[in-house]
Amino acid sequence: MLYQVLKYVLLGPLLRLVFRPRVEGLAQVPEQGPAIIAGNHLSFADHFVMPAVVPRRVTFLAKAEYFTGAGLKGRLTAAFFRGVGQIPVDRSGGRASEAALASGLSVLRKGRLLGIYPEGTRSHDGRLYKGRTGVAALALKAGVPVVPCAMIGTFEAQPTGRRLPRAMRVTVRFGRPLDFSRYAGLVDERTALRAVTDEIMYAVLKLSGQEYVDVYATEAKAAAQAEARAHGRRGPGGGSRAAGPGAG
Repeated sequence: MLYQVLKYVLLGPLLRLVFRPRVEGLAQVPEQGPAIIAGNHLSFADHFVMPAVVPRRVTFLAKAEYFTGAGLKGRLTAAFFRGVGQIPVDRSGGRASEAALASGLSVLRKGRLLGIYPEGTRSHDGRLYKGRTGVAALALKAGVPVVPCAMIGTFEAQPTGRRLPRAMRVTVRFGRPLDFSRYAGLVDERTALRAVTDEIMYAVLKLSGQEYVDVYATEAKAAAQAEARAHGRRGPGGGSRAAGPGAG
């Protein structure tokens, strides 16, 4: 109920007013049945803009930090993400990753759309980074298509560290669904998972036109923050030297 109210009554109309989203390739999103929508991640606004333009409900795997914040802002954020049915994901690896995989599979086995950002975190500089293989594991285990998606303009509208977005037009672009049935039975093969993930990221790259960097976004962000601290500058996300490597 809250999801529908936010999408069609409260948040949806506001997003359309602020971002005036241009939608391309929406027919590529299946009208029924399970599928994964895998996109680039440029802004906090991505969580809301893309689902707002898709007629079906999209459930995202959201980082656990959105559900554990302190203070009034933290509680409101947690309540919002829980209210719209988003699933918290512990990104520490190991058993936490297995739990995230199980949560995603549960969504897909109910015939729903699952949204995921293969980069694992927001891009701090607008470039596209190497995808993590969780998206491939989900696609192969569930046997579902993956719809590549590109958010264009949300980085300029609300980059990491900016609290309020700029009012400007953004584009949401969907590509042809990718079928990975040829990899059936290879979910435990690292080379297969990497091949599937790289194919997804290449499809996103073609849609977005971003510069691609073949390293993980978390590593690139940490390196940029370390360099900024060494030179006394503000790092990605607007954090100062005292903010630490997790800023933004």
